[in-house]
Amino acid sequence: MDAARISRTGLDVEWQRLQVIAANIANANTTGYRAQRLLTGPAGGFGALVRSGVSVMGVQPVANGVRRVHEPGHPQADAEGFVSYPDIDQAGEMALMIRTARAYEANLTAMGIAHQLYARALELGKQA
Repeated sequence: MDAARISRTGLDVEWQRLQVIAANIANANTTGYRAQRLLTGPAGGFGALVRSGVSVMGVQPVANGVRRVHEPGHPQADAEGFVSYPDIDQAGEMALMIRTARAYEANLTAMGIAHQLYARALELGKQA
């Protein structure tokens, strides 16, 4: 697999990670929602990363991702008057979003450089 295709797999994964992070932020105060994390890894299994790029393995709920708030008047309150909300750290999600956006940009830059190298190689081939 060439460098541009490998970078493309990275772009796809980081885009999907941004979608999961955005869903977490949007549902921070939604009862019944669990914060999610994107599971990623090498597309062809370990040892095949150089040839295959990366892929999404799945989406997994965050462990211990529930905070209980005492709201006895809430329609979804339990018998003790508590409502379960996702335990989402908004600042942490925003930091993860920034890191993910930077990884996306890095893959985009790498793809652009690969295209420039291919174009330069074609030019050199025409001169020979």
